[in-house]
Amino acid sequence: MTLWVFGYGSLLWNPGFEPVEARQGRLDGWHRSFCMLSIHHRGTVEHPGLVLALDAQQDARCTGMVLRVAEEDTDEVLAYLRERELISAAYLEVKLPVTLDDGREIEAVTYVIDASHAQYVDFDLETQAQMIASAVGGRGPNYEYLDNTASHLDKMGIADPDMAWLVRRVAAIRTGESV
Repeated sequence: MTLWVFGYGSLLWNPGFEPVEARQGRLDGWHRSFCMLSIHHRGTVEHPGLVLALDAQQDARCTGMVLRVAEEDTDEVLAYLRERELISAAYLEVKLPVTLDDGREIEAVTYVIDASHAQYVDFDLETQAQMIASAVGGRGPNYEYLDNTASHLDKMGIADPDMAWLVRRVAAIRTGESV
């Protein structure tokens, strides 16, 4: 069985495994959103950060990277991803249909937000920027997560106006400038 993994945030720039194939892909009915409080990797319980999750939304579309795992690595990669992504049960691991940039339709393991979980939030962009600018967790500053993700989306030619605004606003907050 072939394992594909849909990456839309840190899996774009830090998958933690070597895929045998990587393609852009489109996932319909979901959008990339800073809707998950990060209390481990990019923030703490006392000072949470925000990380991306896929939030269900009718007529939404998320373009990301779809990574094919070598068959002999399937069990090891799944175990790794579950340890990394399911650290607090705010994400749900689901298989969803993804359309690859070459037209193939595949199913990919995808980590989506559980909208009923306590870590699910729906903050305005300014609140997101304030949190991202100052939070730090076990994997480093929250703004690095934002910058790395935005940079990789840019390299892939994927426009995300909210992400671009957040990058500018977080940089301004961190340097004391106004936007």
